[in-house]
Amino acid sequence: MAHIDNPDSQLTAVKWRFPSVHPEGRKFAVISGAIAFFLLILDGGFTELLGWLMVGVTVWVAAFFRDPIRTTPSDPKLIVSPADGLVTMIARVPAPPELRGELGEGEFTRVSVFMSVFDVHINRTPIAGVIRRIAYVPGKFLNADLDKASEDNERQHFVVEGDGGVKIGFTQIAGLVARRILSFVKEGQRVSNGERIGLIRFGSRVDVYLPAGTGSRLLLGQRAIAGETIIAVLGEDPLLNGTSQ
Repeated sequence: MAHIDNPDSQLTAVKWRFPSVHPEGRKFAVISGAIAFFLLILDGGFTELLGWLMVGVTVWVAAFFRDPIRTTPSDPKLIVSPADGLVTMIARVPAPPELRGELGEGEFTRVSVFMSVFDVHINRTPIAGVIRRIAYVPGKFLNADLDKASEDNERQHFVVEGDGGVKIGFTQIAGLVARRILSFVKEGQRVSNGERIGLIRFGSRVDVYLPAGTGSRLLLGQRAIAGETIIAVLGEDPLLNGTSQ
C-alpha cells in the first residue's frame, strides 16, 4: 500500500504510451514512407517486396528518432546519464584539450556510454545549470567503441556549470554510421537537469567527465537511460566492483 503524507493529496498513476518521433526524424520517416508507398502501388512481385522492405525501414527510422518522456531526479548533487546505452569504458583521463579552459588540468573519471542503432539517440544534460562551452570538432568516423574515438572522431563537447559552481563536461562522439551531430542548445543558455541538448544520427557514443572526488556509480556492462540513470553523486566515489554473468 502506498503511503501518502498529505491526506488531501491524490494518488495518481502513470500509464505507458508510444514515444513521439522527434521533429528531426519526421522528414526521414516521411521520405522512406513515400518510397514504400510508391513501390507498393507498382505492379510486380519484386517491387512489392522492396515496398514492404521500405515499410520496415520506415518503422525503424521512426523508432530510431523516438523521443520518450523521461523523469529526472531534481537533487542538484546527482549527475544523470546524458545517453541511453551500454557503459563500455570507465577510465581516468585528462580532459579534452577543447575543455581544459573550463574544466582545468588534471585527470577526470570518464564514463563512456555507447549507443547502438537500436537505442534512443536524444541526448540530455547530466546536471542543471548554464552551458558555458560548446565546441564542435570535425573528425573521422571510427567505431565509437574504440578508445581513440574520443580523439579522432567527429565530436561535440559541452560544459555545464551548476548552481554551486561545479562544472561537468560531456562529449557527443560520432560512430561508424553516424554522419551528423546536432545541438539543441547554445552557449549561455540555462538548462534543467535531464533537458534535451542534442542528438547523433545512427550509432555513436557520449563521454561524461566527472570532477575530482566524484566516481562512477555505474559498472562496465550496465545499461544507462538518458535523463534517469544516476551516473554519480557529486563528492562521492563509491569504488564499486561487479560481475558480469
